[in-house]
Amino acid sequence: MNDTLPPRATSPLAARMAHTGTGALNKRLLVVDDEESIRLALSKFLRSRGYEVQTADSGAAALELLERYSFMLMLCDIRMPGMTGIEVIGHAAKKDPDLAIMMLTAVNDAPTATEALSSGACDYLMKPVELSDLHQAVERALHRRDLTIEQRHVERMIREEVSLQTAEIEQEKQALRTLTVSIAETLINAMEAKDVYLRGHSQRVAELASSIGEELGLGEDTVEAIRLAGRLHDVGLIGIREEVLNKPGQLTPEEFAHVKTHVRISMDILAPLKHLGIVLDFVHDHHERIDGNGYPRGLKGSAAISIGGRVLAAADAYDALTSRRAYRAPRMPDDTLQYLETYVNTLLDEDVYNALCSVVRRRKSLVFIED
Repeated sequence: MNDTLPPRATSPLAARMAHTGTGALNKRLLVVDDEESIRLALSKFLRSRGYEVQTADSGAAALELLERYSFMLMLCDIRMPGMTGIEVIGHAAKKDPDLAIMMLTAVNDAPTATEALSSGACDYLMKPVELSDLHQAVERALHRRDLTIEQRHVERMIREEVSLQTAEIEQEKQALRTLTVSIAETLINAMEAKDVYLRGHSQRVAELASSIGEELGLGEDTVEAIRLAGRLHDVGLIGIREEVLNKPGQLTPEEFAHVKTHVRISMDILAPLKHLGIVLDFVHDHHERIDGNGYPRGLKGSAAISIGGRVLAAADAYDALTSRRAYRAPRMPDDTLQYLETYVNTLLDEDVYNALCSVVRRRKSLVFIED
């Protein structure tokens, strides 16, 4: 064993030098054969072609060398006493996945050759070896090795670049989302300033709706989308006349038709914010009804109405009933739930109603009643 050989590369820089064929690791080969005459002949020829060659007389000796040093290619006999060449392949590939492995066999045995190739060898040669064929085979194997390493390097760089760009895009989306919420908060505050009875309504609906979503077992992203939709769902009320919003008595058909336009106004305001995705769908659907008598599109059935729309409908109705209005006092929680039960499968989705009941009864902090 030549102990003057540089040891196996342990640093990233040394490993890269080994992989790219630069530095002291350039074209270092390992010849493994139990027959000394073959080892000597092969190593002499390969050295004459500019390769740096180390030899081993057994599989165990080869693995010891692989443990200590880095090689670009191993030329290994298949049939050896003790550990066979096939066994050596498996261990060698685990020690150094970049190692190119060529097998030597004196038997024209197709199954054995197939097993060697499937175990990780890139080529095999028949004994006696034609030296010109050996040289060409070694060069091919080293070329394939370099291509494989380069491809893996490029793929890693692409993954890292994609990961970096994805992180940057996510940061930009988050910044845009924050800006969107800030703008929406301004609009909502302006809208709620027009009607003292609406003050805090959007925030309460957002919190209650997100809790209902969690109770339903919805995914984190969907729950967050419902929360944001809750904050935005009534932004269109800023376009409704104050005398209608603040009217103490029952609305006329014309006034009610005017109020219903707030959904369209909301969508007009939010339409440019396409990055909100399903949040826009949830806002659009929050006044739809299971029986098809809702607005603005008259969607019918739970399947036709987005889950966010169904959840917001329940949270919106609950908060409206438990909040003080100019024309009535707030309802108590249990009375509100009992009242809303009569609207299950007409106004409200049954599963959503049951989740609302669970949330209200379990989390008293989500019962919003004004004094």
